[in-house]
Amino acid sequence: MFNLTGQIAPERSRVAPLCLLLAKPRQEASDMAGARSTPTRTPPRPSSPAPRTEAVVPPDWASAVTLVSSDPTPPVVVVCGPKNSGKSTFSRILLNALLPRYGKVGYLDTDVGQPEFAPPGCLSFHIVDEAIRDLLIPTLREAERCCFFGDISSKRDPEAYLNCLFQLYDYFVGKYRCNENEMLPLIVNTPGWVKGAGFDMLVEMLRYICPTIVVQIRITMQNKNLPDGIFWVDGEQTGPKMININSAFHDASNRSLLILKDSCGMRERRLVEYLKQCFPSNISVSTNKELAYALASLPPYQVPFSDVTVVHLHCEVPAGEIWRSLNATIVGLAVSSASDATRSVPYCVGLGIVRGIDVQNGLLYVITPVPLERLQSVDLLQQGFIEIPTTLLQVRGYVSPYMSTNVLHKISERDLYAGDG
Repeated sequence: MFNLTGQIAPERSRVAPLCLLLAKPRQEASDMAGARSTPTRTPPRPSSPAPRTEAVVPPDWASAVTLVSSDPTPPVVVVCGPKNSGKSTFSRILLNALLPRYGKVGYLDTDVGQPEFAPPGCLSFHIVDEAIRDLLIPTLREAERCCFFGDISSKRDPEAYLNCLFQLYDYFVGKYRCNENEMLPLIVNTPGWVKGAGFDMLVEMLRYICPTIVVQIRITMQNKNLPDGIFWVDGEQTGPKMININSAFHDASNRSLLILKDSCGMRERRLVEYLKQCFPSNISVSTNKELAYALASLPPYQVPFSDVTVVHLHCEVPAGEIWRSLNATIVGLAVSSASDATRSVPYCVGLGIVRGIDVQNGLLYVITPVPLERLQSVDLLQQGFIEIPTTLLQVRGYVSPYMSTNVLHKISERDLYAGDG
């Protein structure tokens, strides 16, 4: 259990972790901290302003969208192709086209490096019931189910990656494909790693999901494209409907005009937008510097070591260093699975920053935008390789002790077990 202890102290916290978040002068810091007397998850703010480019829908894209949306049964669509080919943009256009007919559309996001609706390092399943207004810029949405993989590429642990993906797909099937009268369509957006081990994982994914339609986006560099046809089906098995389209935005020389993504910058901006949800919308945190100050002033949750288990996802840590290894890191806040299945993966309710460690008293200090009622079921802290944005580290003018005495909320053991009777 995520047993939170301690109370908000009358005097605002003036502490942060070693080399982590620093804060503003006293009065401003007090205003920031005082603004969050109760944990409130606010709608994600829009991403940082960028030059606006309208999405242009090429004729072959429009034809593909029409073909998919006119399918007689709710389709399961896998969108695949090399990186920077427009998979995410096409998926958004397709999602908007399916909504008027079905009202809700499932979206399985499997790109841990550039996720559509979730923070980096996550595979997530979403139910979308409103149109996406900006077809070019991804926006954060709360997942119905999420797994924290803990890295920006699946290459570090392909088996764990596929286990997460399969579990999310099984969740969708169990909840939204069993009743023929209430079946929902599903869009699966895939990573752009389509060679070597990335190709092998895509084949495994396609064989497991058995989509009804596969949309393959092709670019002008043929050696970077996936093979033609139903390349993952053995023998003469009946495969799904295949739709091939070209990457959008080509110039007279047939070169792709899709803007190359600043992958690292996009991940940092996504994490920044996620962490802004720690604050009510009336708190101004429009710059990264303001966010760093605000996070340093935010009363953290206090978590006893005894109430959580630490899982290092892609490395081994000496037993004596397990707790210290969490300091100043991003962790997945997860709930252990009750299933004994071999492939069972804990589901993640969100991310948090471990802002300090008190080894002597066995306490962690965590800040997170996840609502308190969802934190009560958390019993795992998953540490991977998702890093705190460098813009939020080391702000001048603030001391960095190893622990915090000012925490957000207190839940007694009686509160935690009140519903068991």
